[in-house]
Amino acid sequence: MSFERFLADLKQQAVAGGVSQNAIAEASPYLLYDQGIVNRDRGQRVFGQVFTEFAGRMAASYRMQQGQARIKTYAAAFARAEKEYGVPPAVIAAFWGLESDFGANMGNLPTLRSLVSLAYDCRRSQMFANETIAALKIIDRGDLTPTEMVGSWAGELGQTQFLPTHYFNYAVDYDGDGSRNLLRSPADVIGSTANYIANGLKWRRGEPWLQEVRVPAASTFPWEQADLTIQLPRSKWALLGVSYADGKALPSDNLPASLLLPMGRMGPAFLAYPNFAAYTEWNNSLIYSTTAGYLANRIAGAPPMQRPAAPVAQLPFNELRELQQLLVRGGFNVGKVDGVMGLQSRSAVKAMQIKYGMPPDSWPTAELLARMRGPRAQPIPQEATAVR
Repeated sequence: MSFERFLADLKQQAVAGGVSQNAIAEASPYLLYDQGIVNRDRGQRVFGQVFTEFAGRMAASYRMQQGQARIKTYAAAFARAEKEYGVPPAVIAAFWGLESDFGANMGNLPTLRSLVSLAYDCRRSQMFANETIAALKIIDRGDLTPTEMVGSWAGELGQTQFLPTHYFNYAVDYDGDGSRNLLRSPADVIGSTANYIANGLKWRRGEPWLQEVRVPAASTFPWEQADLTIQLPRSKWALLGVSYADGKALPSDNLPASLLLPMGRMGPAFLAYPNFAAYTEWNNSLIYSTTAGYLANRIAGAPPMQRPAAPVAQLPFNELRELQQLLVRGGFNVGKVDGVMGLQSRSAVKAMQIKYGMPPDSWPTAELLARMRGPRAQPIPQEATAVR
């Protein structure tokens, strides 16, 4: 249908959802279609760096120091949020730093125009129609005016980059001024982020989220257990020879944890606890979520992670895509064939490593690619983009 017809239908849905005619009239001048927003959505590239590179840049010392400084400056709001929601200050501060550098980079595009353009596009229409209606509800509630709604190209708002549905459902008035302003009120940002993590992402009060560990280099180590879908008690990991990064023994308790190897068995290793699910729910990129958990550790006072003893080889982009295409041909669902090793691709790599009798640490290597090509196979043309 035409954009005009689509917009009329969307406004009717908003009214049916409880949005007032006054809010719709106030927002209407901003409900415009922008093809450039749609083009950015279709052409976006996700994180393709290895973890140590991405974390080295995004969890840099200056961001750790700024996070610690914010916790001191807004100590009352952080203490209140931890008491009410059980989310530690460092966890909130890490997201705050990664998402907007503590409010310095929130985006500069009109939110309503972004949302309605993405709602009109067929790729994720229903999702962004719901987000547009949520944005209208935020206006109706009096938290923000349409003019104030400026953020990222994908419609996220505020200093921790909330989608409008999260803003409407989880934003709280922590500074007592009668509105929930996640663009300009640090107290509202802190309280609202804690509320979302606790109640939207199901944070478990008093439990850790991510801890660096040391894994034995022995060939007999059961690498197939290193998977976010597998949880073992810490006592079991201790029996397998896993210790803290400084060599100290793990507690011999039943707290469940997964062994996370973001760069395979030769790279850094972490125990990911049930709270780590909040990170992967916040952003399903494994590199981002691991970096966010690591930055929270650093803000909380943990030392820098140990560097690999030797550089960890990474396949170039074209060979990662080729490997994904071979996995698709082998019957695996790797999601989008994009040269980025997400959780689905890593799971498929692990299955093939087991098949070939290689250490199943989910890290793609030149040896695995060679085995999958076979003795006579030729590299797959880069133009092939089959998606299963």
